[in-house]
Parts: sequence; structure tokens; C-alpha cells
Amino acid sequence: MQIIEIKNIIKSQREYFKTGKTLSIESRIEALRSLKNTIINNEVLISDALYKDFKRSQFESYATEIGSIIEEIDHAINSLSSWARPKRVSTPLVLFYSRSYIVNDPYGVVLIMGAWNYPFSLSLIPLIGAIAAGNCAIVKPSETSPNSSKAITRIIKQSFAKEHVLAIEGGVDVATKLLSQRFDYIFFTGGVNIGKIVAKAAAKYLTPVTLELGGKSPCIVNDTADMQTVSKRIVWGKFINAGQTCIAPDYILVKKELKESLIKNLEDTIEKFYGDDPKKSHDYCRIINKRHLERLEGLLTGQEHVIGGKIDKKNLYISPTIIDNCSWKNKAMKEEIFGPILPIITYDHIDEAIEEVNKREKPLAIYLFTDNRELEERITKTTSSGGLCINATILHTSNYDLPFGGVGNSGIGNYHGKASFDTFSHKKSVMKKSFWPELDVSYPPYGNKLSILKMIWGNNFLK
Repeated sequence: MQIIEIKNIIKSQREYFKTGKTLSIESRIEALRSLKNTIINNEVLISDALYKDFKRSQFESYATEIGSIIEEIDHAINSLSSWARPKRVSTPLVLFYSRSYIVNDPYGVVLIMGAWNYPFSLSLIPLIGAIAAGNCAIVKPSETSPNSSKAITRIIKQSFAKEHVLAIEGGVDVATKLLSQRFDYIFFTGGVNIGKIVAKAAAKYLTPVTLELGGKSPCIVNDTADMQTVSKRIVWGKFINAGQTCIAPDYILVKKELKESLIKNLEDTIEKFYGDDPKKSHDYCRIINKRHLERLEGLLTGQEHVIGGKIDKKNLYISPTIIDNCSWKNKAMKEEIFGPILPIITYDHIDEAIEEVNKREKPLAIYLFTDNRELEERITKTTSSGGLCINATILHTSNYDLPFGGVGNSGIGNYHGKASFDTFSHKKSVMKKSFWPELDVSYPPYGNKLSILKMIWGNNFLK
């Protein structure tokens, strides 16, 4: 796509936005319903695309993408009138006979850059927020999952007028051309390095951004008696989508005396979930492409004490893999794994685990397995992460009332549910002052008015 085409698309969306057709609550709800109906009517198309890209099962496709998108749309439709309503706030006495409130303004034309690992939800859930807030949008699906990218483009074309929402497919060249243009907001999901490029491009025009990135999310196992349940929850969260999940447990920190029991239960659970040969399982996904497989293969090269680790390059398969006797110097601990490889590191005392986590970049999630309420509170207060999930993995992202996002190196901003609406809305402060009465205390000449001003300013706020 040529740069002139992109400029014309953005221009047409700006003109459409200026007509005000996206602003009424009714038009926003109508657009959301259109998207929902298109998704329902194209469920087979979505499942087929995900199977072609990942060998993902229908169950997993619905659970991780289709169902969550529909739920987000329904929540937005049912809540939009409340979200969009101006919010009255208090006014101090010094501004006597004034009313103050906050209005939610759409930004205008926004750019949404989706990720390849959950291509539909990571493109369309941000779009739900953009539409609900009254914006026009250009969606750039990831070219790394090509079948899903085509399906997203088709769904958006069927759901919206192109002046309202348009999907633009393409690779790095198209993404670069899009980022060279001025948008009113940019929402990006992907890796840290590309996130920095997006932030730099946005800085040229002082464009606000949300960056949904990733990082090494630790899973801390400290003192739970139910190791079977712990293992099921870790294996599910780690190996769903073959580990290609930004919030998957990236490594385990386990108390030394619990390690052998944990590993035994993890192995048993992997076999229970995927059979003695996961390659034959209909419920185990494949790596997205050869390049990513070779990167993961490099993390395993030369490693000792590997459980699993079977690779079939032709079929883009890596078996569920555990690296035992791992250390912080291990290659797999130097970068986000983003695949079905799970290193295990032991600690003697929980202080060590907390110290090691806090030494590193802030993760997108921390997972804690414990029966100790005091430890829950301690981890909550002494660590920093995008989210904290206790005695489960990944599930905190399924609650649309919990904002999802990173902190520090794992991202900027958040979304899901009302947080999506807020992300794509500018909070405009409005104050309306009455023409009567007109008090001269604030106007020159000030004379001896300071004492009066201090008296007024010292009073409580008017409600």
C-alpha cells in the first residue's frame, strides 16, 4: 500500500468523524451490534483461520477469542449509556455558583495494531473500546498469523463503513507507513522492542499511546498442599496456545523442598492433558512459524535436565518442555520465552524469590500459589506487576471489570471493559459559572481582600 493511499484513508476517516455520525450512543451501540453479529456469523471462518495458523482446537478458539470478544461487546452495549454520561464533580467555595463535570470525548481517528498470538481478541477487543468511545479506527492485524489477518479484514469490512473502521493488512513496510502518519491515539500490542519503535513514532506528534507488551511473568510456588491442582493450573496456563501467550507463566520459582513433587505432578498433568505424545493431541497447538521455532530451539540448545524438548521443525512442533536445575544465567532466563518451555528455579526462603523478581523488569503478571494469607498481602505490597493472580494463571484477564495492562517494561495503559472505553476517551473538564451573582473579590484592585480570600479558600468544597 502506498503512502498516499494511507493518507487518503486517514483523511476520509477524519472527515467522517467530523460529521458527528459516531457520537450518539445509539450509533455506537448499532456499530457494536453489527460487529457482534458478524463475528457470530463467521465463527467457522475464525476457527478455521486459527486452526490453519496454530492448529488450535475449536474449544480453545472459542474460549480464548470468540467467546471473550462477544462477552466484551455485550458488556459494552449494556454499560455504554452509563460509561458515557458526564460525571458531576465537586466545586470549591472559591468558585461560588459554578458547576463542574467531566465529559468523555472521543479522540478522533485511532490506530490499533494487533498481535499475532491471539489475533482476533488482541485486535477486536481494543476496537470495541474505540467504537464505544465514539472514534473512527484503522486496524492493522499482524501479518505473522496470515489466515487470521485475512479473516479480521473480512469481518471488519462486513461490519463497518470503511470511513468508520478499516483493516489494513501488510508487513513491516505497511506498519512503518502507518506510524509515519498522525493519529489521535495509537494502541499497540506486541513485543518490547517494537513497542519502543511505536512510542518513538508517536512522540513525533505527541500522540497518546497504549502499549500492551509482555515480559517474564514469574510463577511462585511456596507452601500449598494441593500440588495436583497447582500443577493443573500451571500446565494449562503455560501450554495453552503452545505457550505463545504474553501472560503465560514464563518461569517457576518453587521452594526447594517442593520441587520434586511439583515436577512429578507437572509431568503427570502434561500426560493427562495431552497424552504420552502431545504431537498427536488435538488440543495442543503449533508454533506460529519456522523463525519462532528456531528461536525457541536456540533456548534449548546445550541445556541439561530437559523434560520433553522434542522438536519437529517440519510440523512446527515443540513438545511441552520443562528445564530442571535452571539458573538465572540460563539462556531461557535472558528473554521472554513465548513458547512451550518452562524453566524451574528453586529458592530456600521467600525473601530470595521476592528479591529476584524485584531485580528484574516489571512483569505483565505475577502468579502466586500459596495457602498463606500474609504472604498474599506481602507479594501484593512488595512487588510491582501489571496484574497479580493468586492460585490460578491467566484467569484474571477474563474479568472485564479488571483493567488489563502492564507497568514499566511490560507496558503503558490498560483496557478491557470500562477501561477500554476510558482508554479511548479524553476526559474533558468542564466548568460552568453563573452570571449571577458577580462577586468582585477576585478582581483588582485587591486592597484588603486577601483575608476574605483566605477565609473562602479555607472552607469545605461545595457538593
